[in-house]
Amino acid sequence: MKGLVEAFGRQIIEASASVGRFVFLMRSTAAWMLRSRIEWRQVLIQMSRIGVDSLPVTTMTTFFTGMVLALQTGASSKHFFNEPLFVGTVVSFAMVMELAPVMTALVVSGRAGAAIAAELGTMKVTEQIDALYTLGTDPIRYLVIPRVLAFLMVLPLLTIVSDFSGTFGGWVVASFKLQIPTSVYTSDIFDNMEIRHFMHGFLKTFVFAILISFICCFKGITTKGGAEGVGKSTTAAVVISMASVLVMDYFVTALLSAVGIT
Repeated sequence: MKGLVEAFGRQIIEASASVGRFVFLMRSTAAWMLRSRIEWRQVLIQMSRIGVDSLPVTTMTTFFTGMVLALQTGASSKHFFNEPLFVGTVVSFAMVMELAPVMTALVVSGRAGAAIAAELGTMKVTEQIDALYTLGTDPIRYLVIPRVLAFLMVLPLLTIVSDFSGTFGGWVVASFKLQIPTSVYTSDIFDNMEIRHFMHGFLKTFVFAILISFICCFKGITTKGGAEGVGKSTTAAVVISMASVLVMDYFVTALLSAVGIT
């Protein structure tokens, strides 16, 4: 019993220390952003790696998600009303407000987030980050800030593309499978969609971008244990990022609904 309590206490202490280091990383990043010159060349490089390289997989994912959503909506409405109704409304609202932001964040965290954690983890175990300290360059300014800014810039743009991709996928099924005229599908969208509905999903992406970028950078620069440690850090970064996105999605949705952005 004593050993069990000690192990539990050790886990609590380690978790608390990790949270403290994570908060310190966020504070240091914010301070460096305000007082130092930003490495815009590195920001552009990371924007290409995170955004451009993730565009095909995010577009494909949300495209087929929109297709499945339209197919299920049409089948359900046919069961109750004998004809597919409001397919465009359901697909567009679901994609814009919820599915596109969340699925884009999950896909990007699995692809770009893993790459960031692995890259920084490799730099840590090979002492390249320590070399930056020796050369008088703070790793936060040179490594963390460009990746955080790149996430903040490209994740909202990827989400907008996902909105259109998912809605287009729904139109493909509605038009060719459910035989819904294009005019009906589009009128379902434009007659009901408002700017606040778009902003509801769009604002979420900034929270997701901050979460994913800081978690992956933190797990990368705190890697230890050689090649095995890099693998563990990469896995932990992806798992924690995805779980954080899903958890924060609820709280951000509740907050936006409370202020009327819903």
